[in-house]
This record gives sequence, structure tokens and C-alpha cells, in this order.
Amino acid sequence: MKLKIITSTTREGRQGVAIEKWITEYAKSKANFDVELLDLSIINLPFMDEPNHPRMQKYQHEHTKKWSAKINEADAFIIVLAEYNFAFPAPIKNALDFLFVEWMHKPVGFVSYGGVSGGLRATQMLKQVVTTMSMMPITAQVNIPFFAKLIDENGVFQSTEIINKSAEHTLAELEKWSNALKVMRAK
Repeated sequence: MKLKIITSTTREGRQGVAIEKWITEYAKSKANFDVELLDLSIINLPFMDEPNHPRMQKYQHEHTKKWSAKINEADAFIIVLAEYNFAFPAPIKNALDFLFVEWMHKPVGFVSYGGVSGGLRATQMLKQVVTTMSMMPITAQVNIPFFAKLIDENGVFQSTEIINKSAEHTLAELEKWSNALKVMRAK
């Protein structure tokens, strides 16, 4: 099974890169998935520029065709979600909006980070979006309040036992849901 970990921000100097790297390596070492990090700053999607509704899958642009192929091959997702102004960042919403069918009947987990709320407000808002796309947001998640305090002087995220347990539980739930939804994806 293939797990795609998707970043939510593209801002230069973003600190969430440390969390993205950590969860990617953690998932590779602990999960029964083939894991790939999809960094939206590298993928560099423009603002939605397709003339047809994504549900039709009549993509005109090469960047959309590549994004479609990458998302289509996934069985599950983790979105590493920053919180900007009590909400999710625009790049993740844009990346989701480019496609529709490719997201359907796949589970999604969240690793959120921020200040006092640990990104929970952004997660709750984005759950409304992904359920509309027929994705299954799992209830297990990792939230990291005051995340900057856990990044060392070398820019490496220093996880805690509680965060690791949350990540392990999230990965286990993603595996269960991915297997359960496989029947729906096959149709």
C-alpha cells in the first residue's frame, strides 16, 4: 500500500519542514506502507487553472496530469498541516481542489502543528473539505502545540513519547481504513 505525506505550506523559511521530515521517516520505519513525501513547494502547482471541473478528469495542463497520477496511486494520505490565522493554508486547499476522483474513498490522517491549539482548528476546517471529496478523515491524529520548541538548533524535530504514540496510532488506523476502503476504490 502507498502512503503519500503531503505538506500544507510553501512559504520560504517554513519551520514545518522539520515535522514533515520527521513523520516521513517515522512512517517509513513503523508502517506497512510504501511512503513518499509530496512537498507542495517542490510540486509548485499554480492556482487552480484547469478549465474543466476536476470531476471530469479532462486535464489540460501537464502539472495537473502529473499531480493526478501521483495522487491516484495512493492508498492513504497524511497531511502535515500548519495553522495560519485559525485556518488551513491556501496551498493545501489548492492542491486538493485540482483533483476530485483521485481522492475518493481514501483515508486521510493529519499531523497538525501550531501554537496553543497545535493546528486543531485548521484540522477541523479541512475535515469538512476532505469529506466533501469522499475521503475518510480518521479520528486518530497527531497535533503538536508550540511545535517550534521541539525543533533543535540544527532544524531537527525532537519528538516526544506522546507524539510518537499518536503517530503510531494514526498510522495503524490509516492502514485499517485503507484496507477497508480498498473494496470501494476497486469499483
